[in-house]
Amino acid sequence: MDLKQIEYILKIAEEQNITHAAEKLFITQSALNQQLLKLEKELGTPLFYRSRTDWHPTPAGEIYLNAAKDILLIKKNAYNQIHDLCEAQKGHITLGFTPGRGIAMFTSVYPKFHNICPRIEVEPIERSVRDQHPLLLSGELDLGFMTLTRSQQKSGIIYETLASEEMVLAVPTKLVTALDMRNGDLALLREEPFVLTQKTSTIREIVDSVFKNAGFTPNVLFETSNNHAIISMIHENICCGILPMYYMDPEDEAITYFQLPDHPSWEIVAAYRKGHYISKPARTLIELAGNYFYSCHTLHAVLK
Repeated sequence: MDLKQIEYILKIAEEQNITHAAEKLFITQSALNQQLLKLEKELGTPLFYRSRTDWHPTPAGEIYLNAAKDILLIKKNAYNQIHDLCEAQKGHITLGFTPGRGIAMFTSVYPKFHNICPRIEVEPIERSVRDQHPLLLSGELDLGFMTLTRSQQKSGIIYETLASEEMVLAVPTKLVTALDMRNGDLALLREEPFVLTQKTSTIREIVDSVFKNAGFTPNVLFETSNNHAIISMIHENICCGILPMYYMDPEDEAITYFQLPDHPSWEIVAAYRKGHYISKPARTLIELAGNYFYSCHTLHAVLK
């Protein structure tokens, strides 16, 4: 397999359109089509079903694409090992992180990383944990930072724990006073509204188990993918919430935080495909991210 030809075919599959693929590759559609026809003649079978609006792989195309992705991963692993051996600062890292804290981590860590590894190209990709997993397994992501429980981890992926984080109960301070919530008894909030994260989020499994153990179904005002939105609603005395400690703001006197029974928690991890070579620059990213999350947790005030 010719590596340039592999990249051409993968781009057609990615764009599902030969015209768009040619534009992304900065070559003419005619040149790209000639490469595809040459390969199909060599193989003796078409690789794509063609239409004006949708090109998708034939069964033979699926076999070729899977092999092509594996070949590019082997090439990348080999190049990264050679660059490390020669101490040559070269390479490209596709880095996944979650919305919210992931963006905050990246913008804090990247300037430090760039000072250490100025010639390493980093491609940041913002994705949920659910969306990062298949990208890691396919090799489209080299490294992902995510938060999840051990039961949510997938086979074929290595997870390096950077920090363990508890969930906390966040309640409007006015409501704490009105209900005389001295010990953060969740049962006292049975009739109060909650804003929760969406059911597809990794934290939702933990949150649902907290209410199950408390013996009641919460009155859910609405669901959101943004923890900052939950904090804002609690600050405005509209609802209560259950959040990771990361989102605590000890200086906000409008919100009071409590530890929960059994101290439910999850892990902040660096994740990568099993068998994928982690280069020295990628190791530097993991170390910097670990320092970032550790410093975030040590800043929090003592919970009630």
